[in-house]
Amino acid sequence: MTSFRTPRRAALLASGTVLITLLAVPSVGAADLPVVTAAGETAALYDDEAGGNSDADDPAIWRNAADPGRSLVIATVKEGGLRVYDLDARPVQSLPAPRPPAEDDAPGRFNNVDLVSGLRTTSGPADVAVVTDRGNDRLRVYRIDPSRPGGPLTDITDPAAAAVFSVGQAEINDQRTAYGLATWKDRATGRSYALVSRRERTRLALLELVPTAGGRVGHRTVRTLDLPSSFRLPDSTTWSPCAEPGELPQAEGMTVDPATGTLYAGQEDVGIWRLRADLTGRPVLVDKVREYGVPGTYDDETEECTPGADPGFGGRHLSADVEGLTILQEPDGDGHLLASSQGDNTFVLYDREVGEANEYEGGFRIGAASDTLDSVEECDGAAVLNAPLGRRYPRGLLVVQDGRETPEVPDGAGGGTRTATGFKFVDLGEVRDATGR
Repeated sequence: MTSFRTPRRAALLASGTVLITLLAVPSVGAADLPVVTAAGETAALYDDEAGGNSDADDPAIWRNAADPGRSLVIATVKEGGLRVYDLDARPVQSLPAPRPPAEDDAPGRFNNVDLVSGLRTTSGPADVAVVTDRGNDRLRVYRIDPSRPGGPLTDITDPAAAAVFSVGQAEINDQRTAYGLATWKDRATGRSYALVSRRERTRLALLELVPTAGGRVGHRTVRTLDLPSSFRLPDSTTWSPCAEPGELPQAEGMTVDPATGTLYAGQEDVGIWRLRADLTGRPVLVDKVREYGVPGTYDDETEECTPGADPGFGGRHLSADVEGLTILQEPDGDGHLLASSQGDNTFVLYDREVGEANEYEGGFRIGAASDTLDSVEECDGAAVLNAPLGRRYPRGLLVVQDGRETPEVPDGAGGGTRTATGFKFVDLGEVRDATGR
C-alpha cells in the first residue's frame, strides 16, 4: 500500500497552548481500503435483562510467556463485568460487575481494560488487568494467574480505594465517572500508572497504582489535564462539537507507547491527541475526524444533533467517533498507532514515530468471512499483540469489538430483534499482508 508522506501544516488553537498538526494527504474512502476477515469470534452478548446486560466494549491481550498458545483475551462487557477468552474465542471465566451500594444507586459497569506486567505488590510482582468501573467511578485491579483452579483472574482491588473523579455517591450516580483507560509503566522509575478519562468531560487523570497490605492495589492521583472543549477554526469562528446540553467532548480510546511514554487519546468527536503520559507539556492534535468544525443543533425530542453545512476543516481518515486506540510494536522500534474509525467502520494506521508526526500510513476494513462470521461495525475497542501466540496466531493477534453482531435474533416480544455485540479475533499476519505494513 502506498504511504502518503507530504508536507505538514500547523496551526494554534485560540488558547495558544495546544498545537494542531494537519496532514495534507489525499483522501481515501472506506471502499478503497483492503479487506481482511476475522479468524474467530466470541459468542454474541446481549445488552438486555435476559442477556445479563452484557455489552461488549474493550479487549486486552495477555501473552502467556510460558505457553503462548494458552494466552488469554480479557474483555469488558459493561454491566456484565469481565469475560476471559482463550485464543479460540471460547469463554474461560466470567466475573460480574459489583452490585450497586444501595437499591437506587448505579451498578458496576466495566468500560475499558488494559494490562500491567510485573506490577509491584506486597505479595510480589504480578501481571494484572486494570479496569475502569464506570458505574462506581473506581479502578478495579485483577491478578492474572493461568494456573489458578477457579479461573485466571482474581480481584486484588483495595476496597478502601477512593473514587477517581467523584465526591460522594450522589455524584457517582450522575455517571460523570471513570471512562477511558490506558496503563503506563515509567521505565525510569519502574512505577506503574493508569491514565483515565472522565465521561462527558474533557478531563484526563494520571493515577499511580499503589501496593497496599495483603497484596491489594490502590491508587493515588498524581495530576490531571483538561483537553480543549472548543476550537478556533481557520475562518476565525469558534466551534464545539454538538452534544446534549451540559456535556463536553469526552475521550475514551487511549493507549500509551511504552517505548516513548507517549499517550494517545481519542477525543471522540474531535480527533486523536498526542501528549506525554505524565500529563505534562502541550497536547498535539495529530489527526481530526471528518466532522471537525461541522456545526450542529441538538434536538431535545429526538436526542440527536442535526448537522449544518460542512466548512471543510475536518480530517480525511477518521469518521466520528474515533475509538479503540492501540500500539502495534515492532522489535526494531518501528510500528503503528491503530485507531478505530467508528463512523465508517474502518481502521486507520499511523506511523508510530513521533518524529514522523504520526503520519497516516493506510487502513483496512474487517469484512465477513462467512454467513456466520460477519464483518465488524461500530468498533468501540481494539487490542493488538505483535508476538507469536502458538499455532493459532504465529504472527500475532488483533482483537476488536464488534458493535453490531449478526445474525440478529428475535427478542421474543413484538417481533423485534435483540441488539448483539461481541469480539472478533483477526490474524495480525493477514492485516499486515493486506496493508503492506
